This record gives sequence, structure tokens and C-alpha cells, in this order.
Amino acid sequence: MASHLFSPFVLRSVAFHNRVFVSPMCQYSSEDGMPNDWHFVHLGSRAVGGASLVFVEASAVTPAGRITPWDAGIWSAAHAEAWRRIAQFLRDHGAVPGIQIAHAGRKASCNKPWLGGKSLAPGEGAWPTLGPSAIPFGHYATPRAMTVHEIERTVEDFRAAAGHALAAGFDVVEIHGAHGYLLHSFASPLSNRREDHYGGSLENRIRLALEVARAVRETWPRDKPVFYRISATDWYEGGWDVEQSVVLCKRLKEIGIDLIDCSSGGNIHDQKIKLGPGYQVPFAEAIRAGADIPTAAVGLISEAVQAEQIVALGQADAVCMARAFLRDPYWPRHAARALGVELPWPDQYSRCDVGPLGSPRA
Repeated sequence: MASHLFSPFVLRSVAFHNRVFVSPMCQYSSEDGMPNDWHFVHLGSRAVGGASLVFVEASAVTPAGRITPWDAGIWSAAHAEAWRRIAQFLRDHGAVPGIQIAHAGRKASCNKPWLGGKSLAPGEGAWPTLGPSAIPFGHYATPRAMTVHEIERTVEDFRAAAGHALAAGFDVVEIHGAHGYLLHSFASPLSNRREDHYGGSLENRIRLALEVARAVRETWPRDKPVFYRISATDWYEGGWDVEQSVVLCKRLKEIGIDLIDCSSGGNIHDQKIKLGPGYQVPFAEAIRAGADIPTAAVGLISEAVQAEQIVALGQADAVCMARAFLRDPYWPRHAARALGVELPWPDQYSRCDVGPLGSPRA
């Protein structure tokens, strides 16, 4: 039988040769937001490995929007130029190059995860963080509530970042609206206690997300897709949930967003997550049905049959994987073999290509 996971997928004019996407994975290895040889090798190997879409890591739209001082950025023409050779390599080796643009909001100004990941101290290069309200994330530093002018400036920062991403040669741009970062923190009633037109009602709390989406969609070419990564739930009573997510995604579709990348959590320090293989897949299924928009599923997806089933059952249109790709850059090629699909290796690696039963090809 033909594989659904390895069937083509088209959004606007961009064709993906399968439904296996590489999620944005922060590497905390940049200086001044610039990608370097680490990013080139890390990302290039995933394209050679057979993924149809390779997202570079979350790239900040301003220096203050970085999670750490070592995050990648896309706030200037110099960043666009630095990303260009990576985007071209991904394209040359069969993958669609994508970039996620982000602002960390109240979760900015932190150390690297392997150094504890907590808020930086003033002597460690900390900077003031911003959020919808002066409510910290757990024990992180308390953010300053943004002024309306700062909110409007941030919308323009996302617009400018999309322009730089286009100049860098990316074919897909994804807006990061998940994991408790700026846009998610505005959407959730647990982190947004504002009393102006950016707080209170659901319509007000999603206003910034929609303004950013509209600015990016206006900047991005009409023939190229825009994704939006969402946290479908806060995993906390009284917080952001799937029903509100469906409302937001309907509005995003009206603006012209092409696919929702469905994650969850990250906004509440003591969230109550029920972990398990594919634990976030139901969110992708619910949003796909409720908002009538293509979705990508994420979260502890690691096996070929598991990924095949998600697409075959219509739970999502694609799978985005991170940890599985950290363990195995060639996951798609190994998954194709497990599913009995022909996925030719690059000429340079053709000596390793084997048939379905493990015998070398002639």
C-alpha cells in the first residue's frame, strides 16, 4: 500500500515531497544572533536525511526577544545574509527551507538550558523582559507590562523579520505563538491581566496574535505559505484551552495562515501535562476539524508506523519532529524503509542504499 506519510503535500506554490517536517530546535550557539557552521551542519544533515521541510531554530525579531544571549536572530539584513547559505543548501538537497520568527516575551533573558536555563542575573548580561502584564513565569524575573506603543512596535518587528527572512531565501515562515512566549502570553488569561483593548475578552487577548499574523502575511509573498505555531492548551484550569485555540485558528485562516503547528503548554510553570507517545496529536486533530485548516502534529512522535497512522487517519496533515531528529538526522530514510517506501539516497551515499529486505542494491 502507498504511504500517506511519504505522499506529496502542497501549500500555495510550495511542494513538500513528504509529510515529515523538522521542528525548530534552539541550539543556543549563536553570537549576536548570527548562525554559524554549527547551524549549517546541524540543519544541512537533516535535509540530506530526507525531511521535506527543515525549519531553522526560533529566530528572534529583536535582540530583547531572545530566550538567551545565544539565540539566533533575524532582525537585520546582516542576519538575512548569514542565513542565506543555509537556506540555499537546504533547498539544494531537497528540503523546503523554513524559519520560525519569535519573541520570547517574559521568558527572555535566560541562561542556556544546560547551564540551568534560569533568568540571568544583572552581572550575567540580563536585560529587562516584557509581557502583557507584570506577572512572572514561575521564578523568572518579573516582566514589565508593555505599553501600547511597544506592542505596536513589536508588530512591526515581526513584519520586518518576515522581510529579512524572505531576503534570506526561506520559502516558509512560521510565527511562534506557543510555549508561553510573547504571543501566547497575551492570549492566555493566566498571564494577561490587562484592562485595555489587548486584555480581558478573548477577542482582545488574541488581538496581538492576529495583528502579527496579518503583518507577516502582508509581507510574505502570496505564493508562499505562512505557518503559526500554537500552544493548544495551558494544561491548567482556567487557562488557554482547545476551544479558544479553535477560535483563534479560524481567525488566522481568514487572514491567510496556511497551517497550524499544534503544540501545547509552556505558559504556566507548574502546568499539569499528561505525557505519552503522541500526547499532542488530539490537539492537531481538533483544530484541523474545528477550524478547517491544515495542521501539523508534534510531541513524542518517534516511530514510523506512529507517524504514518497520524497522517493516514487524518489527525494531521504532517508531523513535525524534534527529538527524533536529534537522535537520527536520517529518520525519514529509515522510516521510509520500515514502511516499504523507495526514498533514494544522495549519490554520495548510494553505496549504503539497500532494498526492503536489507540486501544491497545493484
